[in-house]
Amino acid sequence: MAGQLYLIPTTLGDSTIERVIPNDIIGMVKEIKHFIVEDVRTTRRYLKKLDRSINIDELTFYVLNKRTTDKEKSSFLNAAKAGNDMGVISEAGCPGVADPGADIVATAHFLGIKVVPLVGPSSILLALMASGMNGQSFAFNGYIPIKTDERTKKIKQLEGRSLSENQTQLFIEAPFRNNQLLKDILATCKGNTRICIACDITLETEYVKTKTANQWKKEIPELHKRPALFLLHA
Repeated sequence: MAGQLYLIPTTLGDSTIERVIPNDIIGMVKEIKHFIVEDVRTTRRYLKKLDRSINIDELTFYVLNKRTTDKEKSSFLNAAKAGNDMGVISEAGCPGVADPGADIVATAHFLGIKVVPLVGPSSILLALMASGMNGQSFAFNGYIPIKTDERTKKIKQLEGRSLSENQTQLFIEAPFRNNQLLKDILATCKGNTRICIACDITLETEYVKTKTANQWKKEIPELHKRPALFLLHA
C-alpha cells in the first residue's frame, strides 16, 4: 500500500510555532522520514524548531527547485510508492501555493498517491482576509514585471480587470523592489482605486492597511526588504 504525501506548512518568518502551526501537525511530522523540500538547511532548522527531539540524521531529503528535472520529481515519490509517508515543505507558508511543490502534488495524483493538505499560514489568504476587499472573486498574479513600461501596462491591466469583474487582484515583488513597486502603483492607478499593503504577515511587525491610491500618496510606508503582498480593487 502506498504511503501518503503530506503538505506541511511552515512559518512565514521568525514567528513562534505556537502561533501559526497546530500541535497535531507536529505529531504527524515526527512520524515522517522522507521530505521533499526547497532547501535542506532551512528545513532542518524548521524541523528542530517544531520539536528538538527529531533526529535529523534519520531523515532523507529530496531537493525540489527550478533545476529539478521531471524525471527527478517522479523519482522523489518512490519512497511513497514503497509504502512510506512523505512530506512536502516549502520555504514559507503552504506548499503548492505559488510554490514548486505543486509539481510534486500533480505527480502524486497521477501516480495514485493520496495527498493530505495540513493547516497552516498562507500569506495570500491572510492578506485577502484582512484587506476588506472582495473575497468571493480574486486572483493571485504572482510577481509583477520589473521593467517600468511592462509594469505600468500590467498594473493598468489588473486595475481594468478588477473594475470589469469586481475582482480583487493580488501580486508580489521581490522585497528589495517593494518601494519602487508601490510608487509605480500609485502613479498608475486611479485615485479612488483601493490598495491594500499586507506586510510581515504573522510577525511582530505585521502591517496591513487598505486605502485609496490618493490616500496612500499622503503616507507612504517603508517596505524595503520586507515580505509584502499588494492587493488592488478598482
